[in-house]
Amino acid sequence: MNGRTIYLASPYGFSAQWKRLLLPEFVKALESLGLEVWEPFARNGQVDLAESGWAYRVAQRDLQDVRDADAFFAIVNGTPPDEGVMVELGVAIALGKPVFLFRDDFRRCTDSEQYPLNLMLFAGLPEDEWQEYLYTDLSEIKAPEKALARWINA
Repeated sequence: MNGRTIYLASPYGFSAQWKRLLLPEFVKALESLGLEVWEPFARNGQVDLAESGWAYRVAQRDLQDVRDADAFFAIVNGTPPDEGVMVELGVAIALGKPVFLFRDDFRRCTDSEQYPLNLMLFAGLPEDEWQEYLYTDLSEIKAPEKALARWINA
């Protein structure tokens, strides 16, 4: 481990099938780079839904993890992407965290010709090299020429 933490924002923990099949692939890919992955369903998802105030406590813990993580990786599939992921992404951008996006959903969901999604999702990325922060295949996560690998080795 290089001691760096990354918050993994995704909607994949809400479905048993996605949680079992998809989420571990992302965690494994990020961990293979030496990162400590903070996945909110694993860290903050053990709650008693019958207990009053559970939702507020989960949201606050997730928000604190976004604050405390060194970087932020968001799975932004969907049209539009998951609203919780979008809130977390907005917080990460506002905090100036290094932000990395993953989208292998071929559908466009955009208000511009330049970006595949709403332009605000790219507000935390550089203007000219934003594509280096966008991952469209799981195998790209390890690519040395992409922004995540460069950030890790900086």
